[in-house]
Amino acid sequence: MSQWVMSAAFDPITLRLFVAVCEEGNIARAAQREAIVASAISKRIAALEADLAVPLLVRGRRGIAPTAAGEALLRQARAMLSGMGRLRAELSEFASGVHGSVRVLASISVLSEFLPDDLAGFLSQYQAVRISLEERVSSEIVRSVREGSADFGVLWDAGDMQGLQTLPYRADQLCLLTHAEHPLAQRQSIEFIDALDHDTVGVVPGSIMETMLRRYAAMAGRQWVSRIQVSTLDAACRIVAARLGVAVLPREATEPYAQALGLAVLPLQDAWARRRFVICMRSIEELTATARLLVDHLQRQAVGS
Repeated sequence: MSQWVMSAAFDPITLRLFVAVCEEGNIARAAQREAIVASAISKRIAALEADLAVPLLVRGRRGIAPTAAGEALLRQARAMLSGMGRLRAELSEFASGVHGSVRVLASISVLSEFLPDDLAGFLSQYQAVRISLEERVSSEIVRSVREGSADFGVLWDAGDMQGLQTLPYRADQLCLLTHAEHPLAQRQSIEFIDALDHDTVGVVPGSIMETMLRRYAAMAGRQWVSRIQVSTLDAACRIVAARLGVAVLPREATEPYAQALGLAVLPLQDAWARRRFVICMRSIEELTATARLLVDHLQRQAVGS
């Protein structure tokens, strides 16, 4: 790797363009993304391949993909660019106090419950900081954090986060949501297996929640089959209010909707229905000073809740 660093072709701009081509699978799309002409990208990558004396990209039926050597370079390039970004951000923080930007990815449940208020509390103290907050499913959050394209993620701890550092955040309680006249509505609480006899509403297809519900249904010798699938919590609540099914949702996020729509909220008795959320990152040491301040703030909010 050291002989690559000495190369004039091996510079941050070329690395960024190479990563863009690999991620887009197409030079024209990469050029549009990076606001540069496609021919300039082609020349830079050709010079890099000539300098390294190894092909880095190959054209296939689905577009451009990295070779084995290209995959190795892609991993290193992402790490190097991420490190340079953190260095630039941290040095600027020393120059003029706490500012900079932090990119945070969060699951729909976290965004629908407590994270926005916790971030607002942080920004009231550090008004010069910019936070980029995006909703993603858990698998995408973990992948982005591993690749270094996000500073950290906030999500349910049920996913595979091997190799990442995690810190505890908050918790919530899953419940069964029904309309007021549903046969189950008069219960004070319910076991998940009892919901499987009724039409159900799925939320965020492919999410870790859906995967877990299918798993626990299978463990009970049953199936979790959604009659209707939606992508937001408020849509699920309206479907339930229309008497088209019941839904398993976090109580903390759905109670405002339930009150407005006259829905019944039945806490699930199953042990797994008490969900714990975590902050995941590659390591606390790799975070910028601003990102570490934000993580510390989120943990203090969780302890005080």
